Amino acid sequence: MSYEILVGLNVLDDLKYDAYRTEMKPILSDYEGRFGYDFKVSDVLISEGNADINRVFTINFVSKSKMEGFFSDSKYLVVKETYFVESVGSATIISSYEKDT
Repeated sequence: MSYEILVGLNVLDDLKYDAYRTEMKPILSDYEGRFGYDFKVSDVLISEGNADINRVFTINFVSKSKMEGFFSDSKYLVVKETYFVESVGSATIISSYEKDT
């Protein structure tokens, strides 16, 4: 079993967000994480919240503990502060679940 998160973002600055992805991928790899699907979307027909969404992706880890370690890693937090905070208007965790690998 692996652990996966389905995320919706409102990306405001594509270039800075791309830099975020580039900088965080080696850290993600250290925690045995990877992206599964990644979509740029133009129309959201139904949303449970008020946040705009223009990007939807899955991020997968070998375990929930690896995911928790990644998101609390000090190197990741620096990358997040440097790139993510200014490039993303809102983030929505649509779902998180265990997945058969």
